[in-house]
Amino acid sequence: MLSFLYFLIFLTPLCISSGFWWLICSLLFFISFIYFFSFPYFFCWGGLGYIFGCDLISYGLVLLSLWICVLMILASESVFRLGYFSGFFTFVVIALTIMLYCTFSSISLLSFYIFFESSLIPTLFLILGWGYQPERVQAGIYLLFYTLLASLPLLVGILFVYNSLGSLCLFLLRGGDSLVGGLFYICMVFAFLVSMPMFMVHLWLPSAHVEAPVAGSMILAGVLLKLGGYGLLRVFPVLFSFGFSFGIVWVALSLVGGLFVSLFCMRQTDLKSLIAYSSVAHMSMVIGGIMTLNYWGVCSSFALMVAHGLCSSGLFCLSNISYERFGSRSLLVNSGLINLMPSMAMWWFLLSACNMAAPPSLNLLGEIGLLSSLVSWSWCLMFVLIFLSFFSAAYTLYMYSYSQHGSIYSGVYSCSLGYVREFLLLFLHWFPLNLIILKVDVTVFWV
Repeated sequence: MLSFLYFLIFLTPLCISSGFWWLICSLLFFISFIYFFSFPYFFCWGGLGYIFGCDLISYGLVLLSLWICVLMILASESVFRLGYFSGFFTFVVIALTIMLYCTFSSISLLSFYIFFESSLIPTLFLILGWGYQPERVQAGIYLLFYTLLASLPLLVGILFVYNSLGSLCLFLLRGGDSLVGGLFYICMVFAFLVSMPMFMVHLWLPSAHVEAPVAGSMILAGVLLKLGGYGLLRVFPVLFSFGFSFGIVWVALSLVGGLFVSLFCMRQTDLKSLIAYSSVAHMSMVIGGIMTLNYWGVCSSFALMVAHGLCSSGLFCLSNISYERFGSRSLLVNSGLINLMPSMAMWWFLLSACNMAAPPSLNLLGEIGLLSSLVSWSWCLMFVLIFLSFFSAAYTLYMYSYSQHGSIYSGVYSCSLGYVREFLLLFLHWFPLNLIILKVDVTVFWV
């Protein structure tokens, strides 16, 4: 495990020159495949020392982080072609990969908190340095203040756990129910709910996505939203008894909020904003599944987190492909794309179908498990879930039909077709998303 960390650290000297772009990309693909084939067939912590280790859930999210980070570099070819501080860009991406690797591999709650907060710094650099518009400064401030202000109570809660239990090891956080009070519970949970994000504390996400470059949007949707879900899964052994009492509040708030956000999606004309709001709607189901604290809810939430990471990242790549051609993210400009780029329309359809949880994607498996766990927890949620599922399909079809069909925008006279690099990029999002369902036990039966 330490070898993977050193491999990533020793990639940083290659960032000096932009000529090493393809070499860095190839080496990151190499380490992703090596990590994939070092699959741990044991359901226990393994690794090095008392700081870093790996079990099945952290293994899956580390692999997702490595995969998304290499696709970020592949998607940002324009940064290297135009020479827009490409060496520093590669350094920021590799630094972010190292932070995420350490976050998901942390055994100690304190080291998890430190790396969890440190991953915000490279993300902020991506938004401020390579964002498209002057409003990126406001988006960066939103991102920083929402996440940091919510994380300060978490640090107090972690120190309280250490003072009471004498340990911060994740696999020793059992039997801490005597610690739990209402204030302590909210301190431990609220930071992760903001990071996911939950409805009402989600306002930082659409602005960050809209102003971020394609690499920033990919890592935000693909991995950084999963940090909140991962944190909830890790701290709930301490909060188990109180979680049953408070669960109804979070489940109701997240699902009703997800329904409202789905309605917001039907009114969006900005492609990136629509995909960002759809992420909030999908994460609302993940929050609901985790807060039920039953077996299917917890397992299926992990499956949907991995599926959403690949699917939403692919959709952001598609929106960036259109943006590079037309210079606009508006659905009014990006209409009739099937006439201009017919080969790209297939990828729009495939990734939109995955976003709707169509078979055989992993999204279907995750959503079926979450629906069954939420309905078994309370049958009253069935009515909210019916509308949530319906509108998630409705706004995805709205996005696909408006972007692909209809008349071509009159200001567009010519358009380059898709490049091989772009088709490879989309294939590397879609293929694992539909292949993982062949090995269901890894994503669902990991507890």
